[in-house]
Amino acid sequence: MKSLALSAHPRTSTRRKGSRKVRSTGRIPAIIYGRHNPPQILEIDSKEFDALVHLAHTEIILVDLAIHDEAKAVRLALVQDVQHHPLSGDILHVDFHEVKPDEMVSIDVPVEAVGIPDGVKNSAGTLEHVRFRLRVRCLPKDLPEQINVDVSNMKVGQTLHIGEITAPEGVELLGDKKIPVFAVAAPITEAAAEPVAGAAEGAKQPEMLKEKKDEGATAGKPAEKAAEKKK
Repeated sequence: MKSLALSAHPRTSTRRKGSRKVRSTGRIPAIIYGRHNPPQILEIDSKEFDALVHLAHTEIILVDLAIHDEAKAVRLALVQDVQHHPLSGDILHVDFHEVKPDEMVSIDVPVEAVGIPDGVKNSAGTLEHVRFRLRVRCLPKDLPEQINVDVSNMKVGQTLHIGEITAPEGVELLGDKKIPVFAVAAPITEAAAEPVAGAAEGAKQPEMLKEKKDEGATAGKPAEKAAEKKK
């Protein structure tokens, strides 16, 4: 994976008011942490970070973070977490996880199906995406944006497990090899669908009876009023 350049500035205030002040200037509060250096609070330009996210086109973003007024040129880091405002969607905070170029990292990567399964094309089956992310271990430069899996040969009733997926070069797939990732389910037959339809009709019946009861109750009210007038 290619790293993208991003600049940052040291931040001194850690309180909520300080974070609000940072956002009011068009910057985003951030933090960088890792095993080899103590955590450091930062602020990054919101427009620059937005442009970087759009340029990446993936959830996995590796950056060369250049921190102003620091002796070290750049710090290689993964975008670990991005916090958004629940209503406006604005970015509130960014976490960076510092990594070393020669150090193995473990991270969850999206997994996507490629092709149309034989069981879908020829047997009217349904492709089920059971697991959407896979945990991988590799060097930062070998990080895949996503793992693409060819499912075109899968037939009805067949399941593809982690152990059957070929990882990209330099990448190790972690987790139980028997965990399913994709499956092709058999189509629903008419015989199986009929009881469901019958059950639905039966469920509607009490509503019809209730409506008739309500109509009777409503029709009785004018008669009661007429009797009151005669009295």
